[in-house]
Amino acid sequence: MTLSARPFALFISDLHLQVSHPRTVEAFLRFLAERAAHAERLYLLGDIFEYWAGDDDIADPFNAGIVAALRALSDAGTAVYWLAGNRDFLVGPAFAEAAGLTLLQEPTLIESGGRRIALVHGDAQCTHDLKYMAFRAQVREPGWQAQFLGMPLAQRKAIIAGLREGSREAQSGQDYQIMDVTPDAVDAVFAALDATVIIHGHTHRPAVHEHDGRLRYVLPDWELDEAPLRGGWIALHRDGSIVRHDINVA
Repeated sequence: MTLSARPFALFISDLHLQVSHPRTVEAFLRFLAERAAHAERLYLLGDIFEYWAGDDDIADPFNAGIVAALRALSDAGTAVYWLAGNRDFLVGPAFAEAAGLTLLQEPTLIESGGRRIALVHGDAQCTHDLKYMAFRAQVREPGWQAQFLGMPLAQRKAIIAGLREGSREAQSGQDYQIMDVTPDAVDAVFAALDATVIIHGHTHRPAVHEHDGRLRYVLPDWELDEAPLRGGWIALHRDGSIVRHDINVA
């Protein structure tokens, strides 16, 4: 690949990596080696893990393997950036150091080819889901996080398992529109950063939306273990061009 053809940045989100989904994990590792290794930057926009209980869980063999793959990519020359999702917001400095990546605040603004691109996970813009927004505010509070991370790791994992089950039950009866981003919240991101493009995940509803001449790209989730198979990423080039890529699931 020539330098001019090398993507400036790749964006992925919502892989929900877990031991019970080995084909999805394999696809991610292949993506790192075959795609991300040829990009200048890789942006991980949340929910890369199904859950993250704290950086003291890095030693877990599964987690250690993912960390090692990210570190290898970073050491080979691709700058790696992490923006927290609603499943892995407890990723902290120890994880970042081990994986060789940079933690980002939300929203983050990057520029390429004259485009001002805002990056968010997407959950903060689902403002019609009032119960989730209240929960999000609670768990993002530093005091809550300090108290939670002070618990034994096994206890934290048990609590997270209960929260995941409760989330599945709650979502089964939810209107999809309630769990989607709202126009006012999207407009607020555009205005706050004077952005012309937003890239986000979270909703698992990949598409390109136009907002008064500005564009919002929604990333797909990855699922290679259960039908329907799906996945993909977005590539940003130095000239500002943006290309959506679907993973080959054949």
